[in-house]
Amino acid sequence: MIRNWLNNIGPGPLVAAAFIGPGTVTVCTLAGVNFGYALLWALLLSVFATIILQEMSARLGIVSQKGLSEVLREELKHPVVRVIALLLILSAIVIGNAAYEAGNISGGILGLESLFGSAEFSVGSQDLNLWSLLIGLLAFVLLYIGNYKLLERTFIGLVIVMSLAFIITTIITKPDVSEILKGLVIPNLSEENVLTVIALVGTTVVPYNLFLHASLVKEKWTSKSDLSYARKDTYLAVILGGVVSMCIVISASAIKNVEVSSAADLALGLEPLFGDFASYVMSIGLFAAGITSAITAPLAAAYVASGCLGWTTDLRSWRFRTVWMFILLLGVIFSSIGFKSIEIIKFAQVANGLLLPIIAGFLLWVMNRRSILGNHKNTALQNIFGVVILAITIFLGLKSILKVFNIAWL
Repeated sequence: MIRNWLNNIGPGPLVAAAFIGPGTVTVCTLAGVNFGYALLWALLLSVFATIILQEMSARLGIVSQKGLSEVLREELKHPVVRVIALLLILSAIVIGNAAYEAGNISGGILGLESLFGSAEFSVGSQDLNLWSLLIGLLAFVLLYIGNYKLLERTFIGLVIVMSLAFIITTIITKPDVSEILKGLVIPNLSEENVLTVIALVGTTVVPYNLFLHASLVKEKWTSKSDLSYARKDTYLAVILGGVVSMCIVISASAIKNVEVSSAADLALGLEPLFGDFASYVMSIGLFAAGITSAITAPLAAAYVASGCLGWTTDLRSWRFRTVWMFILLLGVIFSSIGFKSIEIIKFAQVANGLLLPIIAGFLLWVMNRRSILGNHKNTALQNIFGVVILAITIFLGLKSILKVFNIAWL
């Protein structure tokens, strides 16, 4: 029984790894440093919303045996609407993931530098980072092999390492359990913390994960009878990802009177309080978070581009490989030379701010189409949850756009 259950752990760990990246680690770190346990409720809300949306995405993938972008291309009949939707998705996911890939690789670099020190070398007048090239090479090899089972097993291992690292770090800090429970169940929203709350929700409910999940489940399962396995896989992975995020917040709450602005600072800040061991464990977790996101971002971009453009989603097709190679190459170059493309990142934020409610709305619409899902379409309760989440994503989308343009609105 246990063996059968383990064999049916699949795309969930990849989804969890995708949203537990360096950006999530940094946001959770800042939430813990600045507000203690007070914003844990926001992560609990995020986990609930992610479970609802990712379950819909997985159900769509298994029943239709198509990715979300493929269904979108087929179901949007009006040519103008279809073109606008596909362009928005391509720009937000492909260009957006290219912009953020440098951050993913940089997160892995921070973890390695905390463990082994800097590894920079000069080529002419340009300084390059050896760790960046190493992470890029590892991601390239895993993706190029094009074996889903190998990717799955690698990610299960990395997610276990990442989870243990952050959970052990939390235990070392000896948190107040009663205060943790209070932070989980009592909402605390103010003008001071509203942007952090939005960041916590936004970094967990990730648009590209909806595309990634629908595409990956059909690599793992082909029968509607496997839906129960997919649900258990989703619930376990997303809850574990949520626990990891909460552990980072709790660990960061232990840091007092120390300037902390990133996950690397958290690793250094733990050292004088809890010793080298805590710093090393945190660094291992940060590396695992960086390398997993550095692989899933190009993979998601390739699935989205292939689905939108009508290409095959075979992991070994040259078009599929071309997309993820492009994303990965940009990430390696930008992270290695320390280049930060602010305008591209701003564009990605705007596009993702628009994309999340649009995709959540489309997902809710398509999950009620009997022509696609038959008896597996949404129930009334699932629709209620979906509408509430849609309202939240609209609010988040507006806030993220307004934030980019520095327009005050609460």
